[in-house]
Amino acid sequence: MHASTASSSTPGTQPQPQATGASIRLSHLAILDIRGDGAEQFLQGQTSAQVSLADSHFAPLTCFCTPKGRMIANGQLIRLASDHVRMLLSASLVEPLMKHLQKFAPFYKVTLSASEDVTVLGSALGDAENMAQALKMPLPSVPWQQVSDNEQRSILAFPPGDDEAGYRWLFILPEADGANWPTKGQLADWQLADIRRGLVWLDAEHQDKYLPQMINWEALGGISFKKGCYTGQEVVARAHFRGQVKKRLWRGSINSAETLSSGTGVKDDNERSVGEIVTSCVNDNGASEFLAVINTKAIDNQLPLSINGHCVELASLPYEIERLDPEQLALTISGQ
Repeated sequence: MHASTASSSTPGTQPQPQATGASIRLSHLAILDIRGDGAEQFLQGQTSAQVSLADSHFAPLTCFCTPKGRMIANGQLIRLASDHVRMLLSASLVEPLMKHLQKFAPFYKVTLSASEDVTVLGSALGDAENMAQALKMPLPSVPWQQVSDNEQRSILAFPPGDDEAGYRWLFILPEADGANWPTKGQLADWQLADIRRGLVWLDAEHQDKYLPQMINWEALGGISFKKGCYTGQEVVARAHFRGQVKKRLWRGSINSAETLSSGTGVKDDNERSVGEIVTSCVNDNGASEFLAVINTKAIDNQLPLSINGHCVELASLPYEIERLDPEQLALTISGQ
């Protein structure tokens, strides 16, 4: 089956009612705090985001790259104050990214710290409404929109996929607020929803492996092609404007409950390696759903693909694989 893309939602779409969800403690995600008067200038030279767009209403996706354009980490920028920006990212990458950025921090008089006194929770509509009401905060209603208060509590809206699950919300709360909130959902449920939305959170084993476009980061608004220089920018821009991205993130499944570890090979009908698993999760039907970086030629030629002898069934992504400027997303959110 040939992979296809279909846009199932447009920016500004209001979330629709759905079954009550259960909050999930997102232990795989964590927070890196950047504080200081030079925080914005510091980040502007290191990250793919136009940092000024992170304005306490829009929380743009972003990534940090090596000089060769390979990602060190990806995540989301959350502005709490003019001198305080948070980054949501994989817990396994907080220390490596902090070590990398610490080399430049003294020049901008900023401090970097791993926030160990926060709780990251995820929820679908029903429980999210209850949480927001208890916190006396409104739920954001546009993808990547942010609502924060003076207590450094934040709610982020995540876009819907092409299934019936609809919107999700991510809550970043002080430990005192989040520790006692009932969490009945399973982390695998949230991770499976990420897979179905074509969203990858890189972890430590993915460092220095992929260009941002290889995980469709520009299709999610995670790269600004209108900002100035940042580390790796020349390589990332050249790959975009010259059409040199030969690997892309695709969604698929195999009819097996086998756990697919990161790096597991995707092969064509001649047993040649054409890609690798980035993340996977077994669904309730006993099938393993995944996101994998695969050679575009194998996809374009509709080659039969397999993983560990199991036939791959490719599925659509809930977005078009084309450039989505974060500046456009920011305008959408500012108009709400």
